[in-house]
Formats: sequence, structure tokens, C-alpha cells
Amino acid sequence: MAKPRVAILGLGIMGSGMAGRVLGGGFPLVVFNRNRDKAAPLASKGATVASSPREAAAQADIVISVVADDNASREIWLGENGALTGATPGSVLIESSTLTVGWVQQLAQSAAIKKCEFLDAPVTGSKPHAANGELFFLVGGPAAALEKAREVLAVMSRGMLHLGANGSGARMKLVNNFVCGVQAAALAEAAGLIQKGGLDAEKAFTVLANGAPGSPLVKTLIDRVAANKGDVNFELRLMAKDLGYAVDDASRNGFALETASAALAVFQRAIERGHGNQDMSAVITATRSATP
Repeated sequence: MAKPRVAILGLGIMGSGMAGRVLGGGFPLVVFNRNRDKAAPLASKGATVASSPREAAAQADIVISVVADDNASREIWLGENGALTGATPGSVLIESSTLTVGWVQQLAQSAAIKKCEFLDAPVTGSKPHAANGELFFLVGGPAAALEKAREVLAVMSRGMLHLGANGSGARMKLVNNFVCGVQAAALAEAAGLIQKGGLDAEKAFTVLANGAPGSPLVKTLIDRVAANKGDVNFELRLMAKDLGYAVDDASRNGFALETASAALAVFQRAIERGHGNQDMSAVITATRSATP
């Protein structure tokens, strides 16, 4: 049987890696990105470059969006020449961005009106995981739609978990990221105390990395700071966005995320100091450098 045609909308840090995996898996691929230059490497490998989300969706059986936030998602699906206008009935539409649950549920309803199937399927992982097919999909939506998309998602991931109805994948991603953000903020403040208290930073970070606090994320952040890496795996400003979305989602459900709110303040200060477009690990250097 012929492989399903795939469209990927958004070729940022995550989308470009995911698109490369889809092409490598032998799937016909059409891509769209506002900056067409980012599509050139994929075009040289056989991808079709669309001039609009609508044009891309019209050529695909499975349409995947990977963008920054609710506003970007709304524009790519429902804006002028949006993907939902071009999507054909019966196609599977997948939103893999980290978004609010409310918007994802609205988008699912809009997809149903177009007689398309919809999945919210955000991912865990960062730039290297996307490039190496090691993402993990957190999926909300009909199980039947997931089965239709499974072979495409498989080439981009180490696995996928069906969490329930539309919105459940989006909410689980917010839970996942707010816990990550809290860990990163705690490590940033620890770095400030280490510096202020006169401890040897290398030795102190070794204790944290190899002791009980040493989660995979904490170890990665420590390694990136120690190596002074300037590349971006996950933008700091996007973690701040995710923390804000999680705080709002909890509030709508009558619950206060106090640790997430505190972490958000740490990230916002890092953004104010000019680190928003840097890697998330910059929250550590931003906090430490601000320590008198």
C-alpha cells in the first residue's frame, strides 16, 4: 500500500527535525514555513514546498503543525489560507505544539465541522530528539485517528501514549513542562546560592548531578552550562510560555500551581535580562550573573 502523504507546518527547531525523519521514512512530504529559506534543505531531499498552509494541507492525508504558541497555531489553521480550509474530509490533523487546552479543544471542534479527524499530540524532547527520531508523543483524541497516523508518528519517535479525549495530550504536556520548568528554576536559584555562598561551582554541580536532585533534565542543564554551549535546543521564552499556560490551565480548574508561578517569575526575569531567545539553560547563567 502507498504510504500516506504528510504535511508539516512549521520548520523551527522541532519541525525541521521531524520533517527530516518523515522524509527519511519514505513518506511523501510537503512542508510550509513562513520563512521559505528554512524549507530549502528539505526541498533538496525531495520535499515539496507549499506557499501556504492551505496548499500544504490540500496535498496531504496527515497534517502536522509544530509552532510556538496559540496565536501561531490559530493563524496556521484558521488564518487566511489556513490549513483547515485546504484539508480534505477524512484527513488526520495533528497539533504537536505546546498549547492551551481550551484552544486545542476549539480546534478539534473546527476539524470535526470539516469532517477531519483531529489529534492533539505534543511531544517530549528537544532538538536532538527530533532529529534522531527519539520524541515521545502525548496523544489526545480518537484512538482510530491515532491508528491512522501511527506509522508516521513512529518514524519521529521512540513511542506514543494515548491519554484520552482531545485536550488530554495538551494538558499532559503542560504538566510535563511545568515540572521541567520548576526543576530548571530551582537549579538556577541553586547556582545563585552556590556563587553567593562561595562554593566551588564545579564541585557543587557534581553533587547535584550525581545525587537525588540529578534528574535527566538537571544533568542536561548542568552539562550545557559547563560546556558553555551556545546552540539552542529549546528556547527559554517558550518554557516561560508553557509555564504561563500551565498556571492558567490550573486556575481554570480551580487549582493554584504555586511552584510553577514561582518558576515563571524566574524565567521572566531571565527574559527581561535579554536571554529569551537563548537555550533554556541560560536561565541558570542569567540568575547566577544577577547575583551580587
